[in-house]
Amino acid sequence: MSCNRCTSRDRRFLLLSLGISVCLFVTAEESRGENKPAGPVFVDIPARGQVRFETTAKEEKVPARFHLAAHTFPFTCEFKRMSGPVRVYDVTFPSPVKTKVEANNTVHGHYYQPAGDGPFPACVCLHILGGGFELSEMSANSLARQGIAALTIKMPYYAQRRGVGENGRRRMISFVPEHTAEGMTQAVLDVRRAAAWLANRDEVNSQKLGVTGISLGGIMSALSSAAEPRFKKVAIYLGGGNLALGIWENPHPHAKQFRKQWLQNGGTYESFLKIMSPVDPHTYGHLLEDRDVLMVVAKHDEILPPKSSIALWESIGKKPELVWLDSGHITAAMYIFGETRRLTTFFSNWE
Repeated sequence: MSCNRCTSRDRRFLLLSLGISVCLFVTAEESRGENKPAGPVFVDIPARGQVRFETTAKEEKVPARFHLAAHTFPFTCEFKRMSGPVRVYDVTFPSPVKTKVEANNTVHGHYYQPAGDGPFPACVCLHILGGGFELSEMSANSLARQGIAALTIKMPYYAQRRGVGENGRRRMISFVPEHTAEGMTQAVLDVRRAAAWLANRDEVNSQKLGVTGISLGGIMSALSSAAEPRFKKVAIYLGGGNLALGIWENPHPHAKQFRKQWLQNGGTYESFLKIMSPVDPHTYGHLLEDRDVLMVVAKHDEILPPKSSIALWESIGKKPELVWLDSGHITAAMYIFGETRRLTTFFSNWE
């Protein structure tokens, strides 16, 4: 394809891919030819086990739709490879939510385990809307190299969690707001179990847990931390709140298509707001006022308007560190190296 024929989306994708590829190249070279853990000592992880999910004293403040009672759930864990000084495992556990799509009822993730006995801080890393997992995996790998255990998970209806046939059409975020609200709720409950899995690891300091993500992952990090009191650090990248208004006023073609379809079917802004407010991090911002929150947003964000980020920041009491990148949503990839350093520094400092 010639450059003249490339769409703007193609160019943005190439820019993002270039940034990610450079970061991942070193990891790939370090991992080449290594089939077994070697060198540093790691805490062993059983292939199968049980995790006890315990509520905290702050459970009563958790929004009702995100409540979980104390319970036990199983997990599987399989060593896959070394990434330099870090062990990488495949992890699965059942979702607390049972849906009609059987594949969606199992959560899949990767655990990046630092070398040593710990106890290490730990973080859940969440992915972007488009289903590209390179950014969340890169974040987890970078954190683990700095002594922060990290667990990535696939959110509902992504990757292995996608159904087949008619069921394969279901998505976590879709033009059906009710489905979106259900998917976001399930994702939060999945993240709560992910936090419990980390807290139960011998090498993890259960008092130093956090969550991070980019774009959709940033939104879900904010929402999940409101529902999970164990998260004391929250790093929100290119995320925001007041989602219903942001979508309703967004000039993006997909947003326009949704509004047209919604109105034709008898919907209104008010009815859309009623569905989305219970899964909007802006609704629960006050629950993050006692957390250490970092927000990194784009001045020229064409996907999530800057005023959505400001709305979330204000709902948290204007307390989070707020960093503005001179970029758009996709072109924020230009800052990937500096922001990776900022992220690891943020999760390393527990003073």
